[in-house]
Amino acid sequence: MTKLKAFAAPQARPLPVIILADVSGSMAENGKIEALNVAIKQMVTSFGKESRLRADIQVGLITFGGRQADLHLPLISAHSVSEVEAFTAVGATPMGAAFELARQLLEDKERVPARAYRPVLVLVSDGVPTDDWEKPLAALKGSERAQKASRFAMAIGADADRELLAQFADDVEAPVFEAHEADDIRRFFRAVTMSVVARSSSPSPDQPLTLDVSEIPADDLDLDAI
Repeated sequence: MTKLKAFAAPQARPLPVIILADVSGSMAENGKIEALNVAIKQMVTSFGKESRLRADIQVGLITFGGRQADLHLPLISAHSVSEVEAFTAVGATPMGAAFELARQLLEDKERVPARAYRPVLVLVSDGVPTDDWEKPLAALKGSERAQKASRFAMAIGADADRELLAQFADDVEAPVFEAHEADDIRRFFRAVTMSVVARSSSPSPDQPLTLDVSEIPADDLDLDAI
């Protein structure tokens, strides 16, 4: 039995990716919510196709719109996600509630065990929070897991709160990515996807993530993959 254990393949370590997505009413304009739905679905589908040799990409999906934030995927293996629902844009922008849900998810030791790789947090928004967000954001950034995470933010359109998004992000060279049209949303998610996939299959999956959205051409958005 001891010899059999010695030859057993090591279990892949979780690589958590948490998406915080704005689905407030203003996202209904100019094709933003449709582009976001496509981008999230493409990301999860791509993650689910990875080998899980070194890292098992786990997806957490939080939306905020209307009166509350909702947890749709509670950090489960992308390989086991059969379908990602399409969201409807409605109501206010309870971003603070989304920060609190993300913090709770990160601090759940059953969902993010000590052996997990460095998490990735992705925030996209086109507006200003309509709830208390300062304390929840401070609590999220102060949590041990979030301090080690790679955190990225995208501002969609002219009305996004770029100062807040910059506080969330931790990439000093590119604190806030910009989406001026629907394709930019999908390009951003594609860049995150490619970086996470590259990290998951690398010899050192625990390294911080870097993004270069400019490297994603329009013809690489792969609409036929959904």
